[in-house]
Amino acid sequence: MGVEAVTNQKHVPVMLDRIVDLLAPALADGGVMVDCTTGHGGHTEAVLDRIPGSRVIGIDRDTYALGIAGERLARFGDRWTGVHAVYDEILDVVAAQGLDEVQAVLFDLGVSSMQLDQRERGFAYAEDAPLDMRMDATRGKTAADVLNTYSAGELTRILRDYGEEKFAKKIAYAIVNRREKVPFTTSGPLVELLYAEIPAPARRTGGHPAKRTFQALRMEVNDELGALRTALPDSLEAVGVGGRVVVESYHSLEDRMTKRAFAEATKLDVPPDLPFVPPEAEPSFRLLTRGAEQANPQEIEENPRAASVRLRAVERTKPRTKPAKSTPGATR
Repeated sequence: MGVEAVTNQKHVPVMLDRIVDLLAPALADGGVMVDCTTGHGGHTEAVLDRIPGSRVIGIDRDTYALGIAGERLARFGDRWTGVHAVYDEILDVVAAQGLDEVQAVLFDLGVSSMQLDQRERGFAYAEDAPLDMRMDATRGKTAADVLNTYSAGELTRILRDYGEEKFAKKIAYAIVNRREKVPFTTSGPLVELLYAEIPAPARRTGGHPAKRTFQALRMEVNDELGALRTALPDSLEAVGVGGRVVVESYHSLEDRMTKRAFAEATKLDVPPDLPFVPPEAEPSFRLLTRGAEQANPQEIEENPRAASVRLRAVERTKPRTKPAKSTPGATR
């Protein structure tokens, strides 16, 4: 599928209006945002359209996605800069652009609909396709590598932890037994195995029986939680006073990591019986959302992907005590 064809497709970002509303106060005076998951550029386009004077540095590990975003966003000229990197390199990316800080950071986590639509990427289970699943197709292990080399214990762990699969152990041992005869190369045999190993009553609820296993493999191949574990505190370090960090999660583990990072950043660390709070004890951030916000029923009906979204945001209220760390030149 060509770039023009993909660009013309309607991939609707989830909770777009709410996200722009959260970002606008930080970007209203010509601020810079880092879009850590640029994808096909939907969030960035809305920000650049609706917030005059704003600029965006768009990060993505997927070179194909950056090409699509580049065509879509070309009309904004130098207000958009695309960078091939993973979001745990955010501080290096900011430093490489000659900036000490930015005014906003956005994460829209998970796999994009554009990646699901590309059969050869192996993210979808609807048809037989190569078991790749790398968001950065230029490096790293594939889903086939994971299936053919991980021990039964390791497979059980990722299926249980990342896919929340009840039958993780049963599936893992079936994978090991099957690969001793024929290695996994495409998704079809894996889907067949999952239908065979997951009991019929369980297959009738919770969506497609392959959904959880494919999610787990994708998260393992791309080390999504490992990258996020670094990226969240670094994104907080990257923003100046009034700067905002906004995170959309679609997986409970991602949302829990975000919740913990934001709770730590907004924690008031004084004795509960202290009659007043010294200025130096005030937290560096404040919460902008009450818990995790969710999409409304109308949006979920129009875009089923929105059903699982959890949105959280914070704003920096105190200056950083040290400059953002960086190792310029480390980005690709």
